[in-house]
Amino acid sequence: MEDEALNKTEKPQLRKDSLKSAKDEGTNGDAANGGGGGGDIVLKPKMTLVNGITVIVGSIIGSGIFVSPTGVLINTGSVNMSLIVWILSGLFSMVGAYCYAELGTMIKKSGADYAYIMETFGPFLAFIRLWIECMIVRPCSQAIVALTFSVYVLKPFFPECQPPEDAARLLAVCCILVLTFINCWDVKWATAVQDIFTYAKLLALFVIIGAGGYFLFQGHTEHFTFDNTKTEVTSLALSFYSGLFAYNGWNYLNFIIEELKDPVKNLPRAIAISCTLVTVVYVFTNVSFYTILSPEEVLGSEAVAVTFADRVFGMFAWTIPVFVALSTFGAVNGILLTSSRLFYAGACEGQMPEILTMIQIQRLTPTPAVLIMALLSMLYLTVSDIFALINYVGFATWLSIGAAVLCLPWLRWKQPKLNRPIKVNLIFPILYLIATVFVTVVPMIASPVETGYGCLMILTSIPVYCIFIAWRNKPKWFNRSMVALTRFLQKMLMVVGKAKPAQV
Repeated sequence: MEDEALNKTEKPQLRKDSLKSAKDEGTNGDAANGGGGGGDIVLKPKMTLVNGITVIVGSIIGSGIFVSPTGVLINTGSVNMSLIVWILSGLFSMVGAYCYAELGTMIKKSGADYAYIMETFGPFLAFIRLWIECMIVRPCSQAIVALTFSVYVLKPFFPECQPPEDAARLLAVCCILVLTFINCWDVKWATAVQDIFTYAKLLALFVIIGAGGYFLFQGHTEHFTFDNTKTEVTSLALSFYSGLFAYNGWNYLNFIIEELKDPVKNLPRAIAISCTLVTVVYVFTNVSFYTILSPEEVLGSEAVAVTFADRVFGMFAWTIPVFVALSTFGAVNGILLTSSRLFYAGACEGQMPEILTMIQIQRLTPTPAVLIMALLSMLYLTVSDIFALINYVGFATWLSIGAAVLCLPWLRWKQPKLNRPIKVNLIFPILYLIATVFVTVVPMIASPVETGYGCLMILTSIPVYCIFIAWRNKPKWFNRSMVALTRFLQKMLMVVGKAKPAQV
């Protein structure tokens, strides 16, 4: 975000000094180059198709399936209508993911919708999207998932009451700090965590589905009715906030596409497999919950899976909270892994501080971006109302993703000759945009306070853009202060930018 009028000799010198310092510390050129001997310090494509699937599945399946059943049921009123909302939310996410497959294989840059909006509508709207995602959606989502992790870990120790809020927050902070270290240390460690915990959460959900299926075949269908269904359009729109929150994460692989091997082939495959799997698992998990629990029990439970386990598994009920904790732990990792790359992508475009473009010279990870994401997430932990956080996130998320999907028909019109390995029928983005209008405009009537706060958060991006990006002729003292701060952080974190051979 430094001014372009900054002395042009300073930035290259900054990177030379950093590389020299790295070598003085004992890091050879090949290590700094990731072993390639080329001269660039870059993020390497290390992720396979399986890694891509686990990133998406692991990012989607987190706290949502264990928190959102209550939120969906509150706003639908009946079990059957809530199941319809879960199915429609899954289909909605699939359509969006299909559109993103074309965008991701056409614009192969990390940053996903931020990169797409930058290419299509320019830097101002792209910055608004970046601001929404970096300052609101991602850290807020991570705080929600980390809090859910804490609640499920602590629940067995407080079976008759809610865990203390301060204890839950402290445990959430510990969760974020541990995963921050892993993501700063090695991408392979982060993807390994993602793989392992994705398998664990799927196992937990399959156990719940299996138990529910057993009781379903025994005839426990008394709760599957349309009784008390709410017919207000505003309530149904709010139910989609909770349902879609549970599916949030289907676009996360697009944020790290530069680190995915053969993205043209693997991105659409990973998206298709992951979204189908998650939709099926979510619907059957909800069916399982309602074979045992009445709507009143679901609405009165802060941890639906724990209540279900207590009723079904007896002395082994403790296993479900453990698996749910593993699930949410993996989801925090997925959010952190992909979100840090968004900060990195924004900084590479000059819309975030330069320090966020830099890579740790030994670990080849975007350490500064990971750290800032962790700090913002911990800031959101000062708010303990999970459902209020979900409403803030829902409005900002779907407004932003709708803008990204709009890029697809716009580019078809403006740049029809662009290479498109995947070409989506235009009916899909049109349907998605219509649905986006529904889930963003209608809740403004039903929940004006939360959406009002969401709008204010979005509008804060305008003065930030005007001061730090649009204003070119900043005072010299400001530019020098930013350079000094960047150099200090470089030395502290041992990070450098994308240095070219001619600069070294």
